[in-house]
Amino acid sequence: MAHSNGYHNYTRRTALKFGAVGAMGLSLPAFLQARARSSSRNATAKSVIMLFQFGGAPHLDTFDAKPNAPEGIRGEFRVIPSRTPELRVTEHLPKLAALSDRYAVIRSVHHTMSSHNSGAYYALSGRQPLINIVSANASATDFPHPGSIVDHLAPAAGQVPTSVALPWMIADGPFRTPGEFAGFLGKNHDPLWVLSDPNSPNFKVSELTLPDGLSVQQIQDREAMRTQLAALSRLADRTASVKGLSDYQTKAVELLTSAQTQAAFDLAAESPSTRDRYGRHTYGQSCLLARRLVEAGVRFVTVYYSRGISGWDTHDDNFTKLKKSLLPHTDESVSALLEDLQARGLLEETLVYWTGDFGRTPKINDKAGRDHWPQCYSILLAGGGIRGGSIYGESDPSGAYPKDRPVRPDDVHATMFHALGLDAETEIRDQLDRPM
Repeated sequence: MAHSNGYHNYTRRTALKFGAVGAMGLSLPAFLQARARSSSRNATAKSVIMLFQFGGAPHLDTFDAKPNAPEGIRGEFRVIPSRTPELRVTEHLPKLAALSDRYAVIRSVHHTMSSHNSGAYYALSGRQPLINIVSANASATDFPHPGSIVDHLAPAAGQVPTSVALPWMIADGPFRTPGEFAGFLGKNHDPLWVLSDPNSPNFKVSELTLPDGLSVQQIQDREAMRTQLAALSRLADRTASVKGLSDYQTKAVELLTSAQTQAAFDLAAESPSTRDRYGRHTYGQSCLLARRLVEAGVRFVTVYYSRGISGWDTHDDNFTKLKKSLLPHTDESVSALLEDLQARGLLEETLVYWTGDFGRTPKINDKAGRDHWPQCYSILLAGGGIRGGSIYGESDPSGAYPKDRPVRPDDVHATMFHALGLDAETEIRDQLDRPM
């Protein structure tokens, strides 16, 4: 795959062969030939659910086990077979092992961003940051989250949001993570943020709740008045940031008054057994809510495992943290999501993407932990045209570097957009009308 210096150019990317064209491993010439035969692409996915493990999941202790590696590398977990030949996973993911015919594992993802926010920015946006720095902070000039790009190019039909992010915004300490917002596309393309715990017995989406004493008609009347006043303001006409905020407010009112959106967020409509199957914890109920949202027509849902790096940032006591919560939550919730989507006929049209900012070191440190390691890690893709039961790429015997078919976040995003029927060469423009 050809790459440009600094940022990787969309026009020189290729998609991994996971999409509508069939089996794995499509070469660049074959991809270009296939594209030349048709000026338009058939989408294999209507929606995307991105499950983001902020902090970095250890690939050797999940989907790229190395049982024959030295003791200081292989870790303390046993490995178990899956339904996919040659794919062995940790003993703490038995449900996902039994469902491996429904997802593909890419075991050769790599980049060079070793700081959490820079790595997360790259993984979230598919765009390589210019610098690798601990204090990377979100700004209005960032490259957008893919859900924001979908909102810009192919928004959802009906009265539902195109992109939803939950159950919290993410940050590395005081530094808000870049790549989780719309960036240069403007605030009107930000995801709808659901910043409350779906596992709470009192869960409600405050962003969609009318203030006491206000009716839907009053809200609509006030919105009409606000629109008329804004039309008289030359500032609103000339200033992109103000216009963006105005559009965002308009969209919020539309969602606030939408019965379709309100119903999608009604987790109480689910049976107790279904909620139990996903897991009665924040991650499990967030995954269930993601399924309800794509079922209602939302095109992109992002679920963040934790609001900070503490969730998966296992510099110490890695194995205890994994077996007590991280792996059981993952096994329970992601397997329930895949099974539920399949049972409802939604998996074929929903791309599920499990990833994080990077992997973790093959070498176990003196605190029984694993440190940051972007040089090689694993991700999962399922549904939306992905061929289940597949393995793409391979790491070396210690899981330190890709052995063959290396993949960068750019390539994964090109695959995702390809599945959504969006051309990776599409030009988009920032708020100053500069082409990207």
